[in-house]
Amino acid sequence: MSEFPCDKPVLVTCGLPYANGSAHIGHLRTYIPADMFVRTLRMMGQETVFVCGSDAHGTPIIVNAEEQKITPRQLVDKYHVQFDSVFKKCGVIFDRYGNTDDPTNHARTKSIVTELQKNGHIFSKEIKVAYCPQCQRGLPDRYVEGVCPYCSSIARGDECDIGCQRHLEPGEILDPRCKVCGSKAEVRTQEHFFFKLSEFGEFLQQYLNTVHATPNAVNYAMEWAKELKDWCITRNLDWGVKYPGHDDLVVYVWVDAPIGYIAFTEEYANAAGKNWEDLWKGDSRIIHFIGGDIIYHHCIFWPAMLKGAGYTLPWGVVASGMIKVNDKKFSKSRGYIVWVEDDYLAHGFHPDLLRYYILSYTSHTKDINFSWTEFQTKINKELVGSYGNFVNRVLTFIDSKGVDVKGTIDPKIAEAIKTAMDTVKTEIANYEFKKICDSIITLSDVGNTYFQGHEPWKLIKENPAACENVLYNCVQIVKALAILSEPTVPEKAKEIWGMLGYDPATLATTRIDDALVPYENRPRPKPAILFTKLEDKKIAEMTKIMDERVKAAEAKLNGSKIQEELAPQLPPITIDDFSKMELKVGKVVASEKIKGSKKLLKNQIDLGEDKPRQIVSGIAEVYTPEELVGKTVIVIANLKPTKIMGVESNGMILAADSNGATLLTVEKPSEPGTKVR
Repeated sequence: MSEFPCDKPVLVTCGLPYANGSAHIGHLRTYIPADMFVRTLRMMGQETVFVCGSDAHGTPIIVNAEEQKITPRQLVDKYHVQFDSVFKKCGVIFDRYGNTDDPTNHARTKSIVTELQKNGHIFSKEIKVAYCPQCQRGLPDRYVEGVCPYCSSIARGDECDIGCQRHLEPGEILDPRCKVCGSKAEVRTQEHFFFKLSEFGEFLQQYLNTVHATPNAVNYAMEWAKELKDWCITRNLDWGVKYPGHDDLVVYVWVDAPIGYIAFTEEYANAAGKNWEDLWKGDSRIIHFIGGDIIYHHCIFWPAMLKGAGYTLPWGVVASGMIKVNDKKFSKSRGYIVWVEDDYLAHGFHPDLLRYYILSYTSHTKDINFSWTEFQTKINKELVGSYGNFVNRVLTFIDSKGVDVKGTIDPKIAEAIKTAMDTVKTEIANYEFKKICDSIITLSDVGNTYFQGHEPWKLIKENPAACENVLYNCVQIVKALAILSEPTVPEKAKEIWGMLGYDPATLATTRIDDALVPYENRPRPKPAILFTKLEDKKIAEMTKIMDERVKAAEAKLNGSKIQEELAPQLPPITIDDFSKMELKVGKVVASEKIKGSKKLLKNQIDLGEDKPRQIVSGIAEVYTPEELVGKTVIVIANLKPTKIMGVESNGMILAADSNGATLLTVEKPSEPGTKVR
């Protein structure tokens, strides 16, 4: 049985786009499925509110604004307008699209932080933080780079994004350096405030066992919930929400950003004459659509914070897979990116084509690959060749022959429509958007087969009454397609609705069950072509743009590498420093992925000891477990043991920073345990 519709109000949110750059298709991987979900619930009669907004705070915005010699607010306003515009062009329609720097969010953030303090969930302590004497300022988060204390990978100040993926607290990073000027940072002592996340372990274990989340979200969060640390929630910055009673500090961006969901709901409710507390302090269903890279914040930190402040917990968390471009990891710096405005809309591609591609490509939790040739093939085969072809051939035939559309619904046609309807109702609660898209194309295939099999061009001469009934059934399928596909391709579905003689504006307020309500003949305008084939010439043009961007990015990266080689290097070490590292030859005897992580592998390494050594490595995006087994590697054998995502690691496998990661090995066969000098 479907979870929807239910008698509780539903709030759907999307992870906030960071107002630091333009919209790309990676953003739409989350927002388009969320929009489809909301549209479908409403067509099932479910009361649903849909909010989102721009994430306006954090160090990257400050750094970017400084580089452009404008204020952070000016930078945020620029991209806020862009995101709002792109979302509307792509049919992603929020009830409220807000901004975390607006007064409502400042007030709500301070209110929640004050409530957490009152309930004993926040404490203060003095910690060591990085300070740049050259720039004469503190170095929070992205202002500082150094070495991860857990896996020894190069890391930024708030996250080991290359290695073990851990969140890093202020002061944890080793060998800190200023990202702005490259100088070695000093360590200074300062008072900061911490959220007692470690006290919420039992609560989170129970919550994660009951939340209606996609498996990738739950599995990932479950691993992190085993090892909770108190979280520093303040930063010494000027830009952001001021910490109550301390104007020299702002709250960490991952405090005020999710609180934006509440603030945007308040703003929507105030405009609509409703009570926001019905959703955030009442019996409701709050569902977060997020990217797979922010699961930790939404499944660990956010529910703990809501619990501590006395707010309604999220009912569901829907984490998407990522987007690849030309089978390469999505990367701005390497040119593997598609900008929604410049690369797609500006070239005349209809937004509904991209909506369909994203929704129908694969399961929501899996990665999508975007290439222009795949895009062309899928659209031409499914939307042009099946869906659009059926609609156009039926309506054009009826219009050209002047046939009255009347008759009774064939039981087999009714069954096909009902099957599609049932799929929509069932799979929307499972977040299986591809299955819904597949059911729509299957229904159009049924229509094409039915039309072709009954040969109305012959039947109209031999048995006009029978022909009328065949065409009536075809039109009933067209009506069903318009209704069932409105959440997927809303603008094209409205075009069909208009060609059937209905007011296009009424389609969004119809119900899924109306797909089986018999069509009543009415005046219809002359049908228009629904989709046109994507031609090879245009796709070749877009492919060339992509290839040139990748080449330019590679040239820029190569130039950066030359500059790095010319730049000042780390200070020299002595032979005594080097001798402190125990380097050994190892052989990988077993390897497996760590549940909930895309980057980490748990490896068993033979180092000539009594039993293999367990070592966690962040190379899963480059090497599969099968590829690793049997390889000879170089290991730092005396690295202090640590836990990464709850898995103990006793050493480090060395790799060169090229092609993602290239394992170091020995030229000639060497026994496991052989020392490297």
